[in-house]
Amino acid sequence: MRAARFFLLLLFAWPAQAQNVAEVAFPMPLAAQVFTDAYAFIAPRSLEPVPIPRLALWLLRGLAVMDPALAVAAQEGHVDLLVGGRMQLSRATPAADDAAGWGALTADLAASGWEASALVRRGGAQGLMRGLFDELFTHLDPYSRYSPPGEIEIDRQGRRNDGGVGLILGQRGDAVAVAEVLAESPAAKAGIQPGAIILALDREPVGHADAVAVAAMLAGPSASHVRLALRTREGRRQTLDLVRAPVAAQTVFVSTLPDDIAVLRLTGFQRGTDQQVTAALDKAFSGGFLPERARPRGIVVDLRGNRGGLLQQTVNVVGALLGSGLIATTAGRDPAANRVLDADAEPHADDVAVAVLVDGRTASAAEITAAALADNRRAVVLGSATLGKGLIQTMTALPDGGELYVTWSRVLAPLGWPIQDLGVMPQICTSLGAAVLAREFDDLAAGKRPLAAALAAHRTARAPVPPGIILEIRGACPAALGTDADLDAAHYLLTHPEAYTNALLPPQFLAATP
Repeated sequence: MRAARFFLLLLFAWPAQAQNVAEVAFPMPLAAQVFTDAYAFIAPRSLEPVPIPRLALWLLRGLAVMDPALAVAAQEGHVDLLVGGRMQLSRATPAADDAAGWGALTADLAASGWEASALVRRGGAQGLMRGLFDELFTHLDPYSRYSPPGEIEIDRQGRRNDGGVGLILGQRGDAVAVAEVLAESPAAKAGIQPGAIILALDREPVGHADAVAVAAMLAGPSASHVRLALRTREGRRQTLDLVRAPVAAQTVFVSTLPDDIAVLRLTGFQRGTDQQVTAALDKAFSGGFLPERARPRGIVVDLRGNRGGLLQQTVNVVGALLGSGLIATTAGRDPAANRVLDADAEPHADDVAVAVLVDGRTASAAEITAAALADNRRAVVLGSATLGKGLIQTMTALPDGGELYVTWSRVLAPLGWPIQDLGVMPQICTSLGAAVLAREFDDLAAGKRPLAAALAAHRTARAPVPPGIILEIRGACPAALGTDADLDAAHYLLTHPEAYTNALLPPQFLAATP
């Protein structure tokens, strides 16, 4: 009912698409205020300085995108709207810093385009606003955006509907087993115990699906039902009908490699990821999941395919492995965008060797994690160049009920290089094939560091980095999808201490890096 009321309110806020949309008046006062607030918010905060007049002209070009018969031309002292090459409307330009004046001018020209073009009116007033802002943000960066009111409510409904049953899953050979049961969760109330094997979901056999896939199938809207078939530790088959409830999604999956190496695969950085990492590390070092209750010889943190998530979760996860140290800084034109992210935690890994796996899909918070562990000499990163998403957005609500997200800072790794576009350069590259990887390990055995020149260029790069330099640096280890070779390389590194030490970033390089 609340959602229904929300959309009814929208009908009054913005003219919806109607049978005779030409008769719907353009909402001039509201549109002018939206444009005014947008210009006032973007101009002082965008990553690169853009004057308000340029923002307005970029936005108004959206009229021509919707209808090629329309054109906006900026002349000395005025801005004109042309229809089929003929003057439709001309407005005098306000002062360059007059957000309200440019907001009113934009609304005047948008209303004139609305009246003149059936193509502009086709999506309704909200569609027009979306089209104009989309054109504006094509000139800024890939992550700044405008979200209209309807999309925001759908997104909120999706966030409210996230639910699960409270099982932490792990791999037991080819089977998916219950590793832990969250207290007070639907699974706990149903009496499910650790050690049970998942057999089927909603009458569909699990088969050879891995723990990550089964965990994704267990997630769903809160209050929805899932039928779970399992085999208990005692060998008894059990079928349960569980009702999903809000729980922290499982994002940490534990497995092992030979020679007492623990593998923590992180699929995202969501609410509770840090607690799952801490619990997995504590369990590993108390002999909880390695053969013969052994303590780990090394830890693999698998971030391949991890698209990121919550920044604070990154800080906490790095702290669990690092203890204290600089994780990242953020830098922008607005002083409020400048932050220093430090870890100040009790480490849970007893300083054992750590290998971090990354690939071309590793992004955002996952890249910050890999960069922080590598730059602090707490881990060796293996794999390929990562995606390179290191921008942070700030948000404001607009008078129409929409939201504006504007990129206002870039993330800098502890050694000062920008994650955006560069991505993380691994110390051991696996994307160039087995022969190159074998030569890298030969170099390590001889006391040499593979990719030394590329790593030096990468770590000393400073924003903004020219595109040609970015391509040259990333070309030393091209982005690729992860393979089993990554795990094999991590196993070799963690079972050869001298190679591991040689693969860490050299202390003298860190000292020389500003």
